[in-house]
Amino acid sequence: MESNAKIFSGRGSQYLAEKIAKKFGEPLGKVKIQPFSDGEIGVEFEESIRGRSVFLVQSTFAPTENIMELLLMIDAAKRASANKVIAVIPYYGYARQDRKDKPRVAIGSKLVANMLVAAGADRVITMDLHAPQIQGYFDIPVDHLDSSAIFIPYIESLNLANLTFAAPDVGSANRIREVASFFECDMVICDKHRKRANEIASMVVIGDVKDRDIVLIDDICDTGGTLTKSAALMMEKGARSIRAFCTHPVLSGNAYENIEKSVLLELVVCDTIPLKKQSNKIKVLSTDELFAVALRNAYENKSINSLFIRSRLKSDKK
Repeated sequence: MESNAKIFSGRGSQYLAEKIAKKFGEPLGKVKIQPFSDGEIGVEFEESIRGRSVFLVQSTFAPTENIMELLLMIDAAKRASANKVIAVIPYYGYARQDRKDKPRVAIGSKLVANMLVAAGADRVITMDLHAPQIQGYFDIPVDHLDSSAIFIPYIESLNLANLTFAAPDVGSANRIREVASFFECDMVICDKHRKRANEIASMVVIGDVKDRDIVLIDDICDTGGTLTKSAALMMEKGARSIRAFCTHPVLSGNAYENIEKSVLLELVVCDTIPLKKQSNKIKVLSTDELFAVALRNAYENKSINSLFIRSRLKSDKK
């Protein structure tokens, strides 16, 4: 029997959407996205979606045309009488602008949430928001997936003897604590102070890293400054090996150079954002199966609780 679900993709995430659709068991739908000569974007679905559950896959990394493209796809789907329109946003851009921490600044993540709802999205499926409370910026359901489901099997395969998890900043402590609890091992925190964005003024390590195999975990790797400085500091403190796991490889500026020159053995990332170039130190793990299961469960109105590490922790305690 033919499924009532259809998966479409914006141009920025087609490489991932094709893999998700294959895992889901449906061909990727046909949508024409064509820029006009002045740079405006035109969107047209080339098949009927009347009464369907429509999943639109598009990360909102730079350039900002990716956001506009997603908004236009949502609007076109609503006007084509789709039953439900689900925005699948593997990387939710502008998430770092999540609060008014100084006068006269925008809260970009709230603005993007408002635009998605105004365009007509019925649900959002995303992964590793920079701040979990961003879910509260939406007045529609948000399924917030966790990359731990992808990273943990790889970490287990490394068989590290003296495994210790590290948070690159205090804000990541809760995320790291949950993973450390899963492995029943210690964690440390790198406390940093910034003068301005992308520039670290000072950093200290809270905890013992001597002779430990360190796994740093963060949601975003932008310039790589935090990760590489954290790794260098822990190596100075006597760490035996250091690896970093980051969900979203933004990798802007001189990030690739920073990583190549760092003491990191490897940087493991997800494919929520395509790499700008290859690096021997960067390993990419795919999110296709995790998103495919989330899409299937959302379509069939099933729980996605089994996709989270905390679900496995609770079942182990029982």
